[in-house]
Amino acid sequence: VSWLYYADRLNQLPLGLIGIAIGTAILPTLSRQIGGGNAKAAHDTQNRALELALFFALPATVALVVAAGPIIHGVFEHGAFTAADTTGTAGVLAAFSMGVPAYVLIKVLTPGFYARSDTKTPLRLALIAMVVNLVGNLILIWPLQHIGVGVATAASAWVNVGLIWFVLRKRGHIVPDARLLQKAWRLLAAALIMGVALWFG
Repeated sequence: VSWLYYADRLNQLPLGLIGIAIGTAILPTLSRQIGGGNAKAAHDTQNRALELALFFALPATVALVVAAGPIIHGVFEHGAFTAADTTGTAGVLAAFSMGVPAYVLIKVLTPGFYARSDTKTPLRLALIAMVVNLVGNLILIWPLQHIGVGVATAASAWVNVGLIWFVLRKRGHIVPDARLLQKAWRLLAAALIMGVALWFG
């Protein structure tokens, strides 16, 4: 339980610093643009928010996965927190962190519903993801032990963001532009290069 707790403290850091911050910042702008009937400006706001979220979330993900051991060692390993605890916590942190982009994107995409006074849809989608998380925990905790909890949590976050994206796209409430698509691949490549450097460092 302690390994899960400490790993989640670090896992929540990018969500608080990136996802919640961006989601909170764009909501008033989106509401004003949508209320004024300016769909093009609203699409642009969401695209730039997604771009900014990926700029921070992708390298944060790679760093937390690749360097989970050294990070946990540096932050927590002292006193009663042993090397064995570092190993156990690092495994969970790496699993949790696979979902960091999804956690962040959920916070950035849900204002697309709130700005249109739709609070029911994201709640329904979150409930579906919660069921996926519960089932995933029950299945994965046996073969993967405590790491299974992290894997199930990350997987359910990706299910949630996938459903949110699908509904927004189906309703025409989000249209990814060429700039976002181009930069997303570049940001992913840069994060992977950083991950290789971290691994060998």
